Amino acid sequence: MPTLSPFRALRFDESAGPLADLVAPPYDVIGPEQRQELLDANPHNIVHLTLPESPEQAAEALAAWREEGVLREEEPALWWIEQDYQGPDGIERSREGVAGSIEVTPYSAGQVLPHERTHADVKEGRLNIVRATRTQLEPIFLLYDGDPPVSRPDRDPDLDVEEGRVRTRMWKLPPQELELPGPLLIADGHHRYETAVAFREEHPEATHTFAVLVSTRSPGLEIFPTHRVVPALESGPDGMMTSTWDEDALAFYCQGNFFRVDSDDELDARAVEQYASEVEYTPNAQEAIEAVDSGMYEAAFLVRAPTVEQVAEFAKRGETMPAKSTFFYPKLTSGLLLYPI
Repeated sequence: MPTLSPFRALRFDESAGPLADLVAPPYDVIGPEQRQELLDANPHNIVHLTLPESPEQAAEALAAWREEGVLREEEPALWWIEQDYQGPDGIERSREGVAGSIEVTPYSAGQVLPHERTHADVKEGRLNIVRATRTQLEPIFLLYDGDPPVSRPDRDPDLDVEEGRVRTRMWKLPPQELELPGPLLIADGHHRYETAVAFREEHPEATHTFAVLVSTRSPGLEIFPTHRVVPALESGPDGMMTSTWDEDALAFYCQGNFFRVDSDDELDARAVEQYASEVEYTPNAQEAIEAVDSGMYEAAFLVRAPTVEQVAEFAKRGETMPAKSTFFYPKLTSGLLLYPI
């Protein structure tokens, strides 16, 4: 069974500034404009490390922050994490998990399973930063099928911050080893996990990495759809015109009309691939519709999100889904804890 272990986290000292000015979304959802805003927000914002000008710059900044006491090392612990958020569907939810250290193993070992494809250039960029800093700067989001083995402490949180309209609170837990039912499923952070595996191959002592584990039974765990907008169709789907968007099926929107697409594919995101090889993505259906109405795109496919059970089945079969098949919202906020290797 996979084991979640306590670790010595690095966290920002109060002298670094307000925590809201130090945290950020994960590196892969930050565009150039937001990156600059975050860099300007505080000279110690985590983006100086996660999206640096160069890996060497990240290493220099991290070393300086530790020397100056901007980052301080905690005693070994696990951490309870709770995120309060409003989903794209407008419903308020709270998602809970436990942060700790897990062993990184190749997918072939069957301990941790992927569900999406990765890109070599992205992994190389992440690996260069890990090599330079010898620190895992952002956690991996993993799922396990079981009841939480611990519960939230009955006291005020040790960390409390709002980022991107998501409130994240964290409580330090006593150091303990927790066995969890496996295999673990990567919800978000495939590139980060594969980078950790590659780093272990170079440095056999780097056996573990930093992860947040969420139970598939958590009432706040939800997968949202990522819709497709298409610059140019390669073929048009057959479908029945509907007066509005039929959310119970794969839907096609073109020239102001909605169509219900009959598909035998269990995954809408994969079904779209037969009609267009070049697509762009948005989790907002209205944005997709407006993009077509503006003339920027020829069509939009409004997809249904897979269930957690479907994602797990794909992973167990050794299959990977197309990019952006799942949208686990909210993302994990970066900059709360760091994991020195």
